[in-house]
Amino acid sequence: MSLTGFASPWWFLLLVLVAAVVVGYFLSQRARRKRTMRFANLELLEKVAPKSQGWIRHLPAVLVVLSLLVLTVALAGPTAEQKVPRNRATVMLVIDVSLSMEATDVVPTRLKAAQEAAKSFAQNMTPGINLGLISFAGTATVLVNPTTDRQGVAKAIDNLKLAQSTATGEGIFAALQSIESFSAVVGGADGPPPARIVLMSDGKQTVPEDLYAPRGGYTAAQAAKQAGVPISSISFGTTHGTVDIEGKPQSVSVDDESLQEIARLSGGEFYKAASAEELKRVYADLGEQIGYEIKDADASKPWLIAGTLILMIGAAASLFIDQRLP
Repeated sequence: MSLTGFASPWWFLLLVLVAAVVVGYFLSQRARRKRTMRFANLELLEKVAPKSQGWIRHLPAVLVVLSLLVLTVALAGPTAEQKVPRNRATVMLVIDVSLSMEATDVVPTRLKAAQEAAKSFAQNMTPGINLGLISFAGTATVLVNPTTDRQGVAKAIDNLKLAQSTATGEGIFAALQSIESFSAVVGGADGPPPARIVLMSDGKQTVPEDLYAPRGGYTAAQAAKQAGVPISSISFGTTHGTVDIEGKPQSVSVDDESLQEIARLSGGEFYKAASAEELKRVYADLGEQIGYEIKDADASKPWLIAGTLILMIGAAASLFIDQRLP
C-alpha cells in the first residue's frame, strides 16, 4: 500500500509523548541498576533476585512503544489511492447502424457482434453511471435517455435496425443535446456530473461528406471539446468487409483516420477493434475507465489493526517474561 498523505497530521505531535515514554523507560532501568548496586550483600542478592533474562526482558517495552507508534500513524489518518466506483457520471453510447454493419468480416455480422459487446458494456457498468443510447445512420435517434436502468438499454440494443447512410456528426450532436438536457435536471450544488460519449462506427461519414461541415463529425467533435465531453471512438471492422447492395458486393472498409481525428479533436481516446473479441476488450477497458475513479481513501484501518495486535502481544509477553504488565 502506497500512502499519499494524512488527513490529520497534527496527531503526530503524540510522538513527543512516545519519545517521553522511551526516555522514561531508560531512566527507570538506570535507576533500577543503581538500586541493585546499593544492595549490601551481593551474595545474598544473587540468591534472592531473579536471574537476569538478558535483552529479552526489554521485548515487552519495545512492543508497547512500537504499538504506540503504529497507533499514532492510524490517528493521523493515512490515505492511499484506491479504485472506487463513480457515484455520478453520464455516458452516451452512440452506435452506427448504417448498412455497412451488415458485413460478415466480423462473425456473424458487424452489427450482431456490436450488439453483444455493447450489451455486456451496459450490463457491467457501475450502478452510479447514467447510461443512454443513440443509434445513427442517415439521421440520429435517441433510443434511451441517460438512466441507471440497464435492462432498458440492453433491450434497445437488441432492437437496433439497419438503415442507409452514415451521419456521424448527427450522432454526436444528438448525444451532446441529450447530455445537456440530463445535466440541467440532475445538476445540483456540485454542478452537472462528468459526461463522456462512446462512439462506435465502422465506416466513413457520408452525410454530409465534408467532415468540417456545420453538422459534420469534426465540427461535432469540436463542439464536444467545448462542452467538456470527450469522445471515446471505436473503429470496428476490417479493411476487407463487403455488403450486397442491390445484388452487387460493395466494399465497406473501416475508416480509422476520421474516427481517430474525432477522438483527438474532442480530447478523447481512439480504439481499434477488428474482431468481436477485440471489441469486447475495448468495451471492458472503457468500462474500467468510465465506471471507476482513483481517489485518496482512508487507509487507517490496517494501521489500527496492526497497532492493536502489537499492543496485545506486548502485554502477553510482559506477563510471560516479567510476570507483570509493563
